[in-house]
Amino acid sequence: MTLIPAFSSPPAAVLWDMDGTLVDTEPYWMRAEHELVESFGGVWTHADAMLLVGSGLLGSAAILQNRGVNLAAEAIVEVLTTRVQEQLGSAGIPWRPGAHELLTELHGAGMPMALVTMSEHRMARQIADLVGFDAFATIVSGDMVQQSKPHPEAYLTAAGILGVDPRHSVAIEDSLPGVAAAVASGAVVVAVPHMVPLEESEHYTLVQSLTGSSLATLTELYLTRRSSPSTRTVTHTEDATRA
Repeated sequence: MTLIPAFSSPPAAVLWDMDGTLVDTEPYWMRAEHELVESFGGVWTHADAMLLVGSGLLGSAAILQNRGVNLAAEAIVEVLTTRVQEQLGSAGIPWRPGAHELLTELHGAGMPMALVTMSEHRMARQIADLVGFDAFATIVSGDMVQQSKPHPEAYLTAAGILGVDPRHSVAIEDSLPGVAAAVASGAVVVAVPHMVPLEESEHYTLVQSLTGSSLATLTELYLTRRSSPSTRTVTHTEDATRA
């Protein structure tokens, strides 16, 4: 594998989370969960739905089984993914503020990018195909890895496919498990909270929106984080849940 030279300007790659970061599909997932639990006579609350934000689908399936959904975990994933894809097909992509604009600029600049998501590959492919241009050099989805976020496997895999050291990449995330996974991979992390609040941390940069973000701002952030003596890179050998 050929690695990009260390700490080049701009970053070697940008690694995008999907649900809640690039697109606002969380309401679609919550609707699908509610419909599924209700079909088995159960009750699904907003608080229940919030437990699943940013989690792997098989882990989410276990919670749904505990709420009375009498299906195998794989069947639950299949039902939920299909229902969310139906909503995407009928309502289109609900972009997060500033995300499509930043994606467009980075693509125009030739930035290598990956989509790193715990959703299934078929859904990630659907969204990638609806972007309007070939934005992502690769997609790493939840059904392609052994360990779900907050484990860094998905980000490490994406960086490996792109041929970059994850420390020379910028990852953009919105959820607690996602931010933890990205931090643990060693990437410079931009945290954009959506459904779940995120605390300030020395391990990532917290922003409230991607509106106004650009290649220039990402490059400045990358260089600042990498040149600061006080910045400590957290690797995947450390606790990936504490970010």
